[in-house]
Amino acid sequence: MENSPVPPLRLIAQRSFVLFWQARVFATTGYQMLALLIGWQIYSLTGSAFDLGLVGLIQFVPAVVLTLAIGHAADRYDRRPIVRLAQAVYALAALIVTVALIAGVLSRGLLFATVFMIGCARAFEMPTGHSLVPSLVPAKLLSRAVAAWAAANQVAVISGPAIGGFIYVLNPVVVGAVCAAFFTASVVLVTFVRPQGQPARREPPTLRSALIGFDFIRHRPRLLGVISLDLFVVLLGGATALLPVYAKDILDSGPIGLGLLRSAPAIGALITTVALSHYPVERHIGMTMFAATATFGLATAVFGLSTWMPLSMLALAVLGASDAISVVIRFSLVQIETPEDKRGRVSAVNYLFVGSSNTLGEFESGAVAAWLGAVPSVLIGGIGSLLIAGLWMLLFPTLRRIDRYEPADDSERA
Repeated sequence: MENSPVPPLRLIAQRSFVLFWQARVFATTGYQMLALLIGWQIYSLTGSAFDLGLVGLIQFVPAVVLTLAIGHAADRYDRRPIVRLAQAVYALAALIVTVALIAGVLSRGLLFATVFMIGCARAFEMPTGHSLVPSLVPAKLLSRAVAAWAAANQVAVISGPAIGGFIYVLNPVVVGAVCAAFFTASVVLVTFVRPQGQPARREPPTLRSALIGFDFIRHRPRLLGVISLDLFVVLLGGATALLPVYAKDILDSGPIGLGLLRSAPAIGALITTVALSHYPVERHIGMTMFAATATFGLATAVFGLSTWMPLSMLALAVLGASDAISVVIRFSLVQIETPEDKRGRVSAVNYLFVGSSNTLGEFESGAVAAWLGAVPSVLIGGIGSLLIAGLWMLLFPTLRRIDRYEPADDSERA
């Protein structure tokens, strides 16, 4: 008697992953709308590119202070309540801005305090959410799940600023209210997520166990190379912090134009991640990652020099597409290299260096823009990203030689 064929694994059949994917869309859409609202309000109140950069610096501080606690909490406790609590804080921040707008008391200080709240919540939500994804799907579906997860982000990054920009023109107060509703919907969806398994062994909260994430990465050149590459490229590529400057002063496109500019990278990324979820990169992974990183730098430079709205949007779309390829590869490599019981701590370190460099990169872009102007700031970031891609190919030859998604063998570990 012949065995009946085993049906292929389908991502859509993974109910918990689908629920978490939907929650991600709501939360990220709300976050993007809230970022647009806060960014435009700050620039309208102060007219300062430096203040836009301070938004990134204020969000960077919680990630540095809380990294060890975040990673250990993600590995020691159920990750779902941590994600839900963080998203509830997002909702509270949106409500604070909304009430302040209604009362006419919105100020620079209050906006910065709200940004700090968001930074604390994001420092917990991002690494915890990322480390939860592999427990929601079979291992064979991980690369597709990562691409679909990235696509969820891009759907939100497209719809959030575009919706937020149009609503802002009608009534800024409604933007904050919609953000709060989206975050609440995400909290409800995460409640019904059921991981396939959590780490069986829970280490006691000691300094040594908290530092395992750093030690684990230090002894794996592939992980160290991937995370440090992302760190420096994102640090230099903080052009998005200056989008309010471009929309208002260079392209003269107003809040609607700002929404379109913020959406453009996500349009390119969405197309790319949808393609990758059906046709994942399976060969020459290392060189593909470096090529995508170099393209990111080139597109950033083109955007910096552009004074024509269609060209600016096209450059940002290419930037988003190339970044999506690099992100999917990097995220997949980190998850494949990391055992389940260390994923929270490794993800927290990854977020510290990568996520925080994103916010710190915004500060760098704002500071350089205040000193030299917006165009030189973005141009320096683009050229710097190109140089970093070339330098890392020389410093980390193991990355260049990666062909497939497979854990490194012992000869590739320090």
